[in-house]
Amino acid sequence: MSPWQEFKSFLVKQNMLALALAVVVGTATNGVVKSIVDGFIMPIIGRITPGGGWMTWQFPLGPGPEANPILLGAFLGQLLNFAIVAMLAWQITKWIIKPAPPGEAPATRPCPYCKQAIDPTATRCPNCTSEIAPIAA
Repeated sequence: MSPWQEFKSFLVKQNMLALALAVVVGTATNGVVKSIVDGFIMPIIGRITPGGGWMTWQFPLGPGPEANPILLGAFLGQLLNFAIVAMLAWQITKWIIKPAPPGEAPATRPCPYCKQAIDPTATRCPNCTSEIAPIAA
C-alpha cells in the first residue's frame, strides 16, 4: 500500500474529516456566539453592574511597585464572559439538537453477552456471534 493510500485510509478510518469539519463549524459558531455576547448581552451586563471599576481590581503580592499583583478583576471579567458564552452555546445546542421523542425505539441495543451496540432486530451479534432473541416490534 502506498503512503498516500495508507494516509487516506487513516483519515477515513479515524474519522478525521468529521473532526476537521467540526472544528470549522465550531469556529463559525464561535463568531456567532461572540457577536451575540459582545453586541447584546454585555451591554446589558454593563448597565446592571456598578461601573467598570471592578474589572481593574488587583491584589498586590507585596509592598512596592515591583510587586506583581494578582489581577482579580480581569479574572472575574473573563469568568463572567465564559459563563455567558457557555450558557449561550448550551442554549443554541439545545435549540438545534432535539432529543428523540419518548416513544421512539432506539437505533441500537447492547448485546447481552459482549455489551457491543447491535441492531435492535438482530438475531445474532456480529461481534461475538452469540444468538440473541430479537426485540418484539
